[in-house]
Amino acid sequence: MTTFKDPFDARYRLNSRGCSCGQHGSEAEHVQAQASEDARTTRVVEGAVMRALFPHDATRRAFLSAVGAGTAFAAVNALFPLASATEAFAQAAKPEKTDLKVGFIPITCATPIIMAKPMGFYEKQGLNVEVVKTAGWAVIRDKAINKEYDAAHMLSPMPLAISMGVGSNPIPWTMPAVENVNGQAITLAVKHKDKRDPKDWKGMKFAVPFDYSMHNYLLRYYLAEAGIDPDRDVQIRAVPPPEMVANLRADNIDGFLAPDPVNQRAVYDGVGFIHILSKEIWDGHPCCAFSASKQFVTEMPGTYQALLKAIIEATAFAQKAENRKEIAAAIAPTNYLNQPQTVVEQVLTGTYADGLGGVKKDPNRIAFDPFPWESFAVWILTQMKRWGQIKGDVDYAKVANDVFLATDAKRLMAEAGLMPPETTTKTFSVMGKPFDPTKPDEYVASFAIKRS
Repeated sequence: MTTFKDPFDARYRLNSRGCSCGQHGSEAEHVQAQASEDARTTRVVEGAVMRALFPHDATRRAFLSAVGAGTAFAAVNALFPLASATEAFAQAAKPEKTDLKVGFIPITCATPIIMAKPMGFYEKQGLNVEVVKTAGWAVIRDKAINKEYDAAHMLSPMPLAISMGVGSNPIPWTMPAVENVNGQAITLAVKHKDKRDPKDWKGMKFAVPFDYSMHNYLLRYYLAEAGIDPDRDVQIRAVPPPEMVANLRADNIDGFLAPDPVNQRAVYDGVGFIHILSKEIWDGHPCCAFSASKQFVTEMPGTYQALLKAIIEATAFAQKAENRKEIAAAIAPTNYLNQPQTVVEQVLTGTYADGLGGVKKDPNRIAFDPFPWESFAVWILTQMKRWGQIKGDVDYAKVANDVFLATDAKRLMAEAGLMPPETTTKTFSVMGKPFDPTKPDEYVASFAIKRS
């Protein structure tokens, strides 16, 4: 049995018996940890009260700067019982349910969700989580909707589609954390190694994991920029990631834009080569996400906060390059990715064989940044609109704000040692074309090839 280095320190080892709760090396460490948690809770309540009194960041900062934090909170405490509020918050923050099921697809995009089980991140939050390998995206969606899963690994467009009733009945859904950025590639069958120009791809058959996926939208974007109509000049169909390499080997498809380790497994098996990484289309794009129903978030706030905190802390650990090989060993086994460890390592470390006889190095082939930028959601919605998946007027900003829970992520990222951004939107470029999230309709109208 593989022994993994503890992600934090010895006080959190699962087999520890040195304190009353069994999670710390000694009772003294237990007391120290409890005091730290109490202080954190107090800070959360104080911050919430100050934000309620001064909702504008600039005004709040000016007030604190003028009178000092100590004086400010003393004045607030004279009017508002912070101690009582803190005690109530602490009770409310405890998980209402500790035995949970979280569904995942066996791909490296699910790394934080998967690794949080064998590496103890869920247990640290007092949760007993069963991570359940699932066959495909439609299955994971249906099991989440039917409450067979408490939360799930989803493609980042899926919570938007579920909330809007695209492809299913509308159900309020949330995406409080991005699982990974980048981490995809276009892989072609080895027989096409001389067809490196997408203009030569007319008549070819491609696979993507799901209709509502970044893979589908990025492949369509890439093809359209080359003048290839993705609905008329090629065929694109949904294939579950675990079945993609077999379909490439059987000559049922010519290539795919897929999550890893599917691309690297095609290279490992000698049936495909990596044409281009998705980060070369849009560096820093979102891929997969941690998601849950709005009902779960609102009815089990303590459980939700504990689960999200475990995911974000696992994401922070995964972002560090020095941890990637250890993580590969944790998630490669049969009950998780069921892949050779070397395949997973090549993806996570960014040193990989390209299938054309070369070895490439790109440490950002896959990255882990949990912040759910609302501008990511707006871009995704523009592509749903562009390709006819949604019709009529769309309140892009409202949908993005309702589904991508940036505020929750910002607070927990700071606690995990990550640097959350000040804002929830940003501009970026896709294949050199700037995207302004405040002008989504103009963006959709600017494309020569579209269905809307």
